[in-house]
Amino acid sequence: MNVLKLVATVLISLVLAGCASSKSGDVYTRDQARREMLVRTGVVESVREVTMEGTNSGAGTLAGAAVGGVAGSTVGGGRGQIVGAIIGALLGGMAGSAIEENATKKNALEITVNLDGGMLVAVVQEMGEIFYPGERVRVLSGDGSTRVTH
Repeated sequence: MNVLKLVATVLISLVLAGCASSKSGDVYTRDQARREMLVRTGVVESVREVTMEGTNSGAGTLAGAAVGGVAGSTVGGGRGQIVGAIIGALLGGMAGSAIEENATKKNALEITVNLDGGMLVAVVQEMGEIFYPGERVRVLSGDGSTRVTH
């Protein structure tokens, strides 16, 4: 049974590591490199800490279901093993989904910027750079994403 726990831990860790990505203002995807972005400037109006929900890609559900099914199949004999595998897979899938979402949840900032010209925008991005009300910043937009930087 200890081997099963080890396999479950390794599988879930690998799945969650594959789901990790950053939504910080100072991290760019490969596709964003060498692309033109609109640059606007303004003053930070307010900053508040928020929570960015975790991912639910289905990978945690699948890994949990696989581990739960194997663990459940060790219960009983004959048809009991089949029922145990099904119940184990269902419970493992629910647990894997919850673990994935909780493990990928991020602390973030909601930064409200009063742009030069009077427009007010709010951008949510993962914790990274620190921003203070009254500070001048740049708001970069392109390819459907926006970020606030110094």
